[in-house]
Amino acid sequence: MSSRITTGMVQRNVLADLNRVNAALTRTQEKLSSNREITKPSDDPFNAARALQLRESLAGTQQYQRNIQDTMGWQETSEQAFSQMTSAIAQVKELLVQGSSDSVDAGSREAIAKEVDQLLLSIKESANATYQGRYVFSGTRTNQAPYPLPEPVAPNQDVFQGSPQQIERQIGPGVTIEVSVSVSGVLGEGQGPSDGRIIDNLRDIAEHLRSGDAASLRGADMSGLDANLESLLGLRAVNGSRQNRLEAALTRLSEVEESTFKQLSETEDADMAKTLIDFNSQQVAYQAALKAGANIVQVSLMDFLR
Repeated sequence: MSSRITTGMVQRNVLADLNRVNAALTRTQEKLSSNREITKPSDDPFNAARALQLRESLAGTQQYQRNIQDTMGWQETSEQAFSQMTSAIAQVKELLVQGSSDSVDAGSREAIAKEVDQLLLSIKESANATYQGRYVFSGTRTNQAPYPLPEPVAPNQDVFQGSPQQIERQIGPGVTIEVSVSVSGVLGEGQGPSDGRIIDNLRDIAEHLRSGDAASLRGADMSGLDANLESLLGLRAVNGSRQNRLEAALTRLSEVEESTFKQLSETEDADMAKTLIDFNSQQVAYQAALKAGANIVQVSLMDFLR
């Protein structure tokens, strides 16, 4: 038994073919405009999931880079402060040599003592250095200056005000580094505990200059100053080694970021050359389908009357 092909059947088939070709053309047009192979998860579930994983990995890498850059700024501020302290102690050493001479009179020693006082004040100011509004040598107590600076300064006012706990930053998966450096072990807490550190050392030097104790100036004061300078240089070496480590980590993370960007592009970016060829082919097919449909489906007035 033969079946009759009606005009309605032909029209439905033509419209179905046109919709199919038009849908493919629209999809290719979306690729061209977005430069993305995947515009929604249903386009390619496997690669869509992989792209999400790569984006998550990229976000983590970029956060580690920001942590490192913040830490490097902190370390640079610390190094500047250490440099100023080192320079001040070198000046104190020159003054100590000058003031320990037996030929220097009391008036000259008083003038030298006042200069030592000012250099000590500059060291405490350097210890109170800040980075982005945070005190770099106060440990986790970043809103508190490590050393108060009242005038005049009493021995019990040299006490370290920061926290012994140091700040850490994560610079990689499971990798952390200390941001801050403890200066209380080098600067000390003044003449109160008489700890022999830099502040105590410089207070003693000023006191011995005023009292004319040349023997102490040439002996304990000079050897103490040399030992404290060595300790300060040790802190600078620790800070410098951290800077080197941070630079190496930042270089490595930049390489990881570049590699992740490449993988992400390969996963979700469209091949523009292929997409343009597909678009032109589908456009020709769509125009041909429209023309063929117009020739096949000849609708007359009698079709409407029926």
